[in-house]
Amino acid sequence: MATYAYTVRDAAGAIRTGTSEAENAEILGRRLREQGFNVSEIKAVKARRRVQGSFLSNLQQVKPYELAVYFRQFSTMVDAGVTLHRCLTVLAEQTQNTRLRRITIDMQHEVEAGQSLSRSMSKYPTVFSNLTIGLVRAGEVGGVLEETLQRLSTFIEKDVELRRKVKSALTYPTIVLVMAVAIVLFLCTFIVPKFMDLFKTLGVKEFPPLTMALMDFSNFLIREWWAAILIGVFVWLAFKLFGRTRTGTYIYDRIKLKVPVIGKLNHKVCLARFSRTLGTLLVSGVPILQAMETVAGTVSNSLMSDAIMEARARIREGDRIGEPLKKSGLFPPMVVHMISIGEESGALDQMLAKIADFYEDEVDAALASLAAAIEPVLIVVLGVVVLFIIIAMWMPLLSVIQNLSGNQDDSSGGGSGDS
Repeated sequence: MATYAYTVRDAAGAIRTGTSEAENAEILGRRLREQGFNVSEIKAVKARRRVQGSFLSNLQQVKPYELAVYFRQFSTMVDAGVTLHRCLTVLAEQTQNTRLRRITIDMQHEVEAGQSLSRSMSKYPTVFSNLTIGLVRAGEVGGVLEETLQRLSTFIEKDVELRRKVKSALTYPTIVLVMAVAIVLFLCTFIVPKFMDLFKTLGVKEFPPLTMALMDFSNFLIREWWAAILIGVFVWLAFKLFGRTRTGTYIYDRIKLKVPVIGKLNHKVCLARFSRTLGTLLVSGVPILQAMETVAGTVSNSLMSDAIMEARARIREGDRIGEPLKKSGLFPPMVVHMISIGEESGALDQMLAKIADFYEDEVDAALASLAAAIEPVLIVVLGVVVLFIIIAMWMPLLSVIQNLSGNQDDSSGGGSGDS
């Protein structure tokens, strides 16, 4: 689409200028007249080139906690009466993330040219989510941008805190698992071959099935390690590619909710994110249908997304939100009843905030019990694997010792008979 500069006169007779993208000047003029403006002039202009960053800066990730600080500072300046252009200038100067700084400069140019903040953000969907853009757009329309930015920063901070707790609880079990794998690989590639050489020296020719399996696995790791790496990479890529399909995503998300222990935790995280996101959107003035569509893309589970979109379709037909959520079987009765009460009392956003607080506390408790349960299980699994290796290596030695004992008995018995 081309970029056009326009001059219009509003209902009060004030002259306004700005720029906008449109397929042609006629479509833009029709759009402006529908908004109640009297069009004076429309002319094509060259679109401002975006500030190009280096290859590495374009690959740099903008982390959620950086966005939380970014919007917290943004809301503070807007609340203090600083102009939008000046806010973006200050943010571009003090933002440490190179990619976010470049994007902020581009947004500053767009706003200076007459674009809205939400429209300029929508050009960077990999950095600013639909939730962010929807909240900013609602704040612009309602004239409460500073409150919306503050709610947005609070929402991101809570989401970051929830993610941090999950990662923190899984850090120690992950370390234990990595160490277990490293110990097993060390035993199979360094210790087992020593025993194999010892068995050859002792003349052992027949091995128990358990020992044969361990020796075959050790030989595979030593001689065909490249095949093990290729198999691992292939399996990982296959899972990734299958997970990107709709069927794969559906299966993975169902497993995430059904797997013992972890499934309940994932379910509670999704419920907390659903409640917090929907409540934040509604209290910011986003229409319920648009809010439900945005929430469906943020719960990170296709089964719950489908249930939310089904509820959205029922709301469009005039139904309440609680009944379709109940039929999905993914939302507990407490959540459904509290949402229904919130709808009836006109305090749905407050009820959703209470639900989010409740499930965030539930996640904390589940994480504590999960960490306490996983650690001993991993240690027991590691002990069983090491015990398997020890038994498999000692069985041939025991056989050799028994044979030697039998030979000694035979020789001693034969000697006594001769005398």
